[in-house]
This record gives sequence, C-alpha cells and structure tokens, in this order.
Amino acid sequence: MNLQQRHVLLNRLGNYILENNSEWQAVKQRAGIQNGWFTPEFIDLAAGSIAHAFLQEDKLQAWTKQYGIPAENKAPKNVGIVMAGNIPMVGFHDFLCAFISGHRQTIKLSSKDDVLIKHLVQQLHAWDEATRPLIGFADMLKNCDAYIATGSNNTARYFDYYFSKYPHIIRRNRTSVAVLNGNETVEELEKLADDVYQYFGLGCRNVTKLYVPEAYDFLPLLEAFKKYNYLADHHKYKNNYDYVLAVLILNKSYYMTNNSVILHENKALFSPISQLNYEFYKDEEEVAAGLQASEDVQCIVGKRYTPFGQAQQPALTDYADGVDTLKFLLEL
Repeated sequence: MNLQQRHVLLNRLGNYILENNSEWQAVKQRAGIQNGWFTPEFIDLAAGSIAHAFLQEDKLQAWTKQYGIPAENKAPKNVGIVMAGNIPMVGFHDFLCAFISGHRQTIKLSSKDDVLIKHLVQQLHAWDEATRPLIGFADMLKNCDAYIATGSNNTARYFDYYFSKYPHIIRRNRTSVAVLNGNETVEELEKLADDVYQYFGLGCRNVTKLYVPEAYDFLPLLEAFKKYNYLADHHKYKNNYDYVLAVLILNKSYYMTNNSVILHENKALFSPISQLNYEFYKDEEEVAAGLQASEDVQCIVGKRYTPFGQAQQPALTDYADGVDTLKFLLEL
C-alpha cells in the first residue's frame, strides 16, 4: 500500500464520519452506553474534530509533504500503541501517524474506549484488504519494534520499565491552563468555557487552572460559563460536583460557583472534575515563562497563546507533549 492509497482511505474515513449513517450512529450509541462520560455531544465533537482537522485531503497532503514521506515503506516496523480512554478516540492521532508512515501497528485499546476506533479500522479493512496486516488489536503488546504509550504518571513508570529496550514515546499526565488579563470579552469568556467544560474537563487539553491579575472580577466569567450549566444534569458530573463542594464546605474553604463549576484558589495545575483552580499573578511574563518550562502543561490558552475556544481543536502538527510522533516513526 503506497502513500497515496493511504491518503485516499483516510479521506474516505473522514467522509464516512461526516456522513453519519445509521451504522456509525449505532456504534456511537454503543460507545456511550459502555462509558457514561461519552455523551452523544462529546462523541460527535471528537469525531467531527478528527474528520475536519485530520482527515481532509488538503490537510493530509500538506502535513505529509513536510516530512518527505516516501511513496512506500520498504522496511515497515511493528509499532505497539497503548491508547488512553479519557475522551472519545483520544488515541486516534497515534493511529493516524503510524498508518500514514507505512508501519504496521498493534493497538491496545483502553477498556473505556474500545468501540469507536475499532469500528473505524474495520471500515478500512472492508474498503481495502491490504490494511488488514497493517492494523491489528491485542490485549497485550509483545514483540513490537517500537512503542507509543499514553497513561498516567503511575503507569508511565511501568511503561518505562517494560519498553526501555525499544524505541519509545511514553506520555504522562498533562493538563492545560489559561492566562487572563481581565479585558476578555463575553465572547472570549464563553469560548474559554469550551476549553474548560468540553469532555467534562477530562482531556489533557482541558483548562484546569486560571491565572488572573490581582483584583480580577470573576462575575463575568461565572456568568459566561453558565452556557454549560446543563452539565449539572449529568449524574457522573453532578456526583463529582457535590463531592468537591462538600469537601470545600467541610474544610471551610473559600469558593465561588455558578452551580456547574467551582472556582477555588489553589496553586495546583490539576484540579478535580467540576473544580477550576485559579491563582493571582503580578507579572504575566513571569507566569508565562514558568508555564512554558513546565512538563505538566500541554496547552496555554489566552490572548497571546492558543486562542480561546481552540484548546480542544488540535491540528495535525499539534503533537501530544510536544514530541513529534511522525518524525519518531519515520526515523525507526
């Protein structure tokens, strides 16, 4: 299978997602039943982002042209990919990089997200038998030539141990933050709400902490964030909200809320589901320098950084942890 054939298949896959036929709808429904965090809204958001940002022919061509990928991979390796399951199809970009590079891949799916990508791969198999030896699934990854593994800081230690003798990319916990200057418009704050609330805040590109100037007025932000108040009707999210609120009340901690998110002054970058940490700053340059040097920060949102509302809209070249996955694969 040459590069152009892979392009054609991927573009066809994007069109299949956007056509949203009854078969794909049934698969999405099954994924939502299996994982209560995968609501129809957020499955469609993830699928639509993949189809529009990753699987359009012009974007695929521009992306692969940068790397000078040969028409055929004369010596394909078997790449083991351990995928996470925090948001729908979060491992799709790793699959895409391995497929476009011409390598074989063996995927270990998360039990939280083992329906959607498997179905899309089955579509590729149905359209072209040549994809069958290129993409497989396994519960345990053995005898691979290289590994890409995404997990928590805890599982990353095990990945480091098991895969240390092979070329590898190991990803750990990361999160995203927003730096505000107090002059944001209502529209910008509403877009920031997308960065905070989409996927219930479970993604590494979700904003879990705000940096705000001293004497910052939180009322416009809390008001703008009410666009997502309906998430309080989701039982899993509401259980987390009630628990976080109870802990803060018992500890007599200061907090603010609009009934769907809890703002709490806290220096930690990571926050529990339904809580958004904030910290006051005096010097924005100092804050930015510290964040850009941090290994825990995936994305910085703000007027001078990633635009509001686009944290969950990565492009093909927005590699997780800043590690160029495609370059890694092409150099195997």
